Amino acid sequence: MPVHTPPKIVPVVLSGGSGTRLWPLSRRSFPKQFADLLGGEPLFRRTLRRVSDAGIFAPPLVVCNLEHRFLVAEELRQAGLEASAILLEPEGRNTAPAAAIAALVALQRDPAAVLALLPADHLVAEASALAGLLQRAAVVAAGDGTLGDGASGGHLVTFGIVPHRPETGYGYIRVGQALSGDSARAAGACEVSAFVEKPDSETAADYLASGDYLWNSGMFVVGAGQLLAEMTRHCPKVLAAAEAALAGAREDLDFLRLEASAFAAAPSISLDYAVMERTDRAAVIPAEVGWHDLGAWPALWSVAAKDRNGNAVVGEAHLTEVRDSYLRADDGRLIAALGLEDMIVVSTHDALLVAPRARAAEIGDLAKTLTAAGRPEATDPKVIRRPWGSYETLVEAEGFKVKRIVVRPAGRLSLQYHHHRSEHWVVVSGEAEVTLGEEVFALGADRSTYVPQGTRHQLYNPGRAPLVIIEVQCGTYLGEDDIVRLADLYGRSDLVVSK
Repeated sequence: MPVHTPPKIVPVVLSGGSGTRLWPLSRRSFPKQFADLLGGEPLFRRTLRRVSDAGIFAPPLVVCNLEHRFLVAEELRQAGLEASAILLEPEGRNTAPAAAIAALVALQRDPAAVLALLPADHLVAEASALAGLLQRAAVVAAGDGTLGDGASGGHLVTFGIVPHRPETGYGYIRVGQALSGDSARAAGACEVSAFVEKPDSETAADYLASGDYLWNSGMFVVGAGQLLAEMTRHCPKVLAAAEAALAGAREDLDFLRLEASAFAAAPSISLDYAVMERTDRAAVIPAEVGWHDLGAWPALWSVAAKDRNGNAVVGEAHLTEVRDSYLRADDGRLIAALGLEDMIVVSTHDALLVAPRARAAEIGDLAKTLTAAGRPEATDPKVIRRPWGSYETLVEAEGFKVKRIVVRPAGRLSLQYHHHRSEHWVVVSGEAEVTLGEEVFALGADRSTYVPQGTRHQLYNPGRAPLVIIEVQCGTYLGEDDIVRLADLYGRSDLVVSK
């Protein structure tokens, strides 16, 4: 019996979506994959660590929104990994265009590339088990017995999660006949009989009882050439837009910006609808890897540790006659709750959510309503991340604004000036190197300086510890777009961003 060595897998981390269903913790400019949902590391970094074994995986390829590029870069830095490419989408167009772009890039480097398309916001408790499944799936995707030809003979493999409850929040896969071929049999791969939409509770119970259905994980292993061949047949408009967007792309530091108008022409469609439901090459491998799609607050409640009354608590809380609820205080405040059952209570520095768990699916619509009303709480978190560090607005009123600025070691803000405001800086801790006009000087803890309106200025942290500054702005207009950027280490001269 021939033994086929699994090809090295190219992990493609798909970091799209706005995460509105997990508002107020997740927001448009800081979606759930970057938030600390579970304690420890964000989901994005956990996803990177699952594909960090250089003996199995090639360097990851990341597809993300333009707005999130520095969040992605920081997560890669924290994980100690370098991406083979970070592809920037000018707008979200769902997973099929992103998968097409990734396959095109991978094929430029390896005509036999095999991709693992992995959402950045899923939880997998058993990472080593998933790595083994990915290896077995890669052999099936490359073509059982035909390794190396890349574009022919392979299947488009997805993972079906073995269900353990009648779940109505997931799509399902009906499992067909087992695939022939030594590697396919060894992997437990079967034909996909059908992809099924999210069922009602009675239908979900029937699916569970039949044993013929698996949860659709949204993870795929595909030969890059095979995927593009299937796209040529089933969604040529997606592929054409992807090719045009890549042809017009331009490099920006460590990123590759896709051409905006070409990418916008791509149909907004998932890989499931565009390819997997139409191809005759779809295969599924059952998986039991501790998988969870943490797409809404009830999902977080389900995986969290609970007290004897079924309550999941993050932060400080005093509970009286509270049952089966999720309570979270990320702002340091105490939650005092009385007589609640099946509720969600989430308190952040600038917003408070209170909702029944049974209506959690409506929270995304609530966040969209707040966005339409112009509420900044719907789109931006209290702490705004920047490539050099972060800032937080502490107080704002007519004529003044107070910020807390944290500059990471070696972080440098842009050289800039303002038309309508002056600034006062007080160093709380760390050491600052200040450029003020033509002068450059050091500023230590408990020291301050004044930046007059219209004067060019810059902050740099030359030390090894974070630099913490309190900034007081005074002026007739204090909007974040009152900035003229003269030089920027991070290539942001064409974007309107603070600092």
